[in-house]
Amino acid sequence: MGRSRIGALVSRTLLAGVLLAALGTLPTGAAGAGSLVASASAAQALGDVIPAPVSVQAAATPYTLAADATIASDDAGVGGYLAGLLRPSTGYALPLSTGGQGSVSLLLSGADPSVGDQGYQLDVATGGVTIRARTAAGLFNGVQTLRQLLPPQVESASVQPGPWTVPGGRIVDYPRFAYRGTMLDVARHFHPVATVKRHIDRIALYKVNYLHLHLSDDQGWRIVVDSWPRLATYGGSTQVGGGPGGYYTKAQYQEIVAYAAQRHITVVPEIDIPGHTNAALASYAELNCNGVAPPLYTGTGVGFSSLCTTKEVTYTFAADIVRELAELTPGPYLHIGGDEADATPDAQYAAFMNRVQPMVAGRGKAVVGWHQIGASAVQHSPGRVAQYWGTTTSDSLITNAVAKGAKVIMSPANKAYLDMKYTASTPLGQDWAALIEVKTAYEWNPGTHLSGVPASAVLGVEAPLWTETLVTEEHIEFMAFPRLPAIAELGWSPWSTHNWTAFRARLGAQAPRWAVMGIGFYRSPQVSWATTPPQGRYEAENAVISRGVVESNHAGYSGTGFVNYDNATGSYVEFTVTAAAAGPARVRLRYANGTTANRRMNVAGTVLDFPGTGAWTTWQTKTVTLPLNAGSNVIRATATTSNGGPNLDYLEVAP
Repeated sequence: MGRSRIGALVSRTLLAGVLLAALGTLPTGAAGAGSLVASASAAQALGDVIPAPVSVQAAATPYTLAADATIASDDAGVGGYLAGLLRPSTGYALPLSTGGQGSVSLLLSGADPSVGDQGYQLDVATGGVTIRARTAAGLFNGVQTLRQLLPPQVESASVQPGPWTVPGGRIVDYPRFAYRGTMLDVARHFHPVATVKRHIDRIALYKVNYLHLHLSDDQGWRIVVDSWPRLATYGGSTQVGGGPGGYYTKAQYQEIVAYAAQRHITVVPEIDIPGHTNAALASYAELNCNGVAPPLYTGTGVGFSSLCTTKEVTYTFAADIVRELAELTPGPYLHIGGDEADATPDAQYAAFMNRVQPMVAGRGKAVVGWHQIGASAVQHSPGRVAQYWGTTTSDSLITNAVAKGAKVIMSPANKAYLDMKYTASTPLGQDWAALIEVKTAYEWNPGTHLSGVPASAVLGVEAPLWTETLVTEEHIEFMAFPRLPAIAELGWSPWSTHNWTAFRARLGAQAPRWAVMGIGFYRSPQVSWATTPPQGRYEAENAVISRGVVESNHAGYSGTGFVNYDNATGSYVEFTVTAAAAGPARVRLRYANGTTANRRMNVAGTVLDFPGTGAWTTWQTKTVTLPLNAGSNVIRATATTSNGGPNLDYLEVAP
C-alpha cells in the first residue's frame, strides 16, 4: 500500500471477497470487472516517427488497410516479416506474393538515388502503400516507418477493431551513420535466448542494425568454446550476486544471430581480453601466471584480472577463441574488449594486442575494441574500430587510433550508457559516469563530440547496457526505454532535424505503442506521454478492491489513479481480463513501493516479490506467466503479509 492508514477502510466488495474462491485464475462470474480499452487510435501524422526522417512531404491521400488487402514484395523475407506483424492485430489474411503490385508493395527498384544501401522511399496514396529501396535492409527500414505510422494497436497479438489508416505523402529517408547499435551485457547477469530475441524485436523498431553481445567478463563466460569446454560449464556457472549464471550453446548463439539477421541486425560478439577475464582464469589454471586458478567471482569490481600475457598457452587460448567465434559469426566484426586491463602492464598489453589483432584479421574479421586499443604501442589492424566510452570530449587514445586509420563508434558513458540511473532515485543502474535523463541522452552530436575526430571518422553510435544491477527482462526494458530511441535517432537522423522539443513530442507519442508491446518503460517527467490506453490494459482503479482505496496523490500513474492496499494480509485487487485464446499469457503488474519492505503478493496462485522501487513516484513492472482460458478470466493479486500490497497501477496482458 502507498502509506499506512489508521483504521480499516471499508471494502467496496467485502461480501464478494468473502464468497469468492481461493486465489487463482477463476472462471467468469465473479463480481466486478476490469475495463477494456478503447479501439485503435488514429494514425500518426506523416513524419511523427523515430528516428526523424530526412525528408517528409505530407499529402491529403491517406490509405486505410482493408480486409482484402494484399502484400507484394521483391524480398520474401521482408514481406513475410510485414505480413507476420499485421495479420494478428488486423485479423486480415493479407496474402503475400513475390514481385508484382499489392495494396502494400515492397519494391527493390525505383527508389530515390539518395537512399543508398540502408534507406528507402515510402509513398502513401489512397490506393495503397509503396516502399522502394535498393536493398532488403532498406525495405526493412521502410517497414519500420510504416509500422510506426499505423495505430499502436497494430503491435497487438490479438485482433483489434482498427481502422488501420496511414497518413498520405512521401518520405525519403536514409541514415547519417552506417553503424547504429546497442550492447547487451549477458556476462554480469545472464539473459536467456528468449529475452535476447524480444530485445532484438524492440530495437528493430528504431532502425538499430547492430547488436553487440558482451559474452565474457570476470563474473561469467557465456558461450561454448569446444576447445576450452570449462569456460562455459564452470566459468559460466555464476553471475553477479551468486546466481546460477548460464551460457549459450553454439546452436543457441547461432539461433540469436539468425533471428537478428532476419531483422537486418548484425551481431557483434565480444570476448573481453586480456582483462575482465576472471571467469576464464578460474576455469583454467594454466592461463594464470602462477598456475593457480582463482575462485569464481560474483562481485562488481573491475581491473583486477589479467590473462598471463607472457605464456604461450595464452595465445593458443586466444587463437582458439577467435577461430571458433569467427566460425559462428557471419558479421564483419569481432570485439576483443581491451578495456580496464589495469592488471596488465602497458608493454605486455601492447604485445598481447599486437598478437591477437592479426588473429582476428586472419579469420576475415575486423577488430573492434574499447578505446584503450588506441594506445600508441598497439599497431593498427585493417578495418579496426575503436569504441569510445569515456566521459570527456577529447582523448589521445582515440586520436592516436584515428590517425592510424581506425574508425570510431561513439558510446560516451555520460551520454550513451543505458545502465546509468535516470535520476538519483532510480532503483536500478549506476551513477559513476552521470545521471542520464532522456534529454541528456539526446542532446549531443556524435559527429562533433570528440575534438580531433572528424565526422568522417565516426562509424556510428552504440548504446551499451551493462547488467551489474539488471537481473530481469523488465530491468532491461526500464533502463533502455526511452533512452535507446534517443540514441537511435542520433545515429540515423541528419543533424539538421535535431530538435529536443520536436523529439520529446514524437517520443511521448510512442507510449501507447510500448504499452501494447508490453514494454515497461521509464516515464520521464521531461516528456509528455500520450495517455491513450492500450488494448489489454486493465486499470486497478476500475477493478474489484478489497481492503484498499483508489488514490491519485503520487505522480506517474496511468489512467485516473492507483490502488493503495491496506496494510493487511488478504487485501486484494481483482481483475477480470479477456483472452482471445486459451494458453499461457505474460501478465504485467505496474506498481510502486516507496518503502524498503517487500510487499509480497499471490497473483493467481503465483507468489511474487514487490520490493521497494525507491519512491512512491517510481513505477516498475512485475511479469508473471499465467494460464488463461479463452474468454473471461479473473486474476486476483492478494497481499500475503501484514505489509499489504504495493501501490498498484494496472494489470496488463501482454501480446
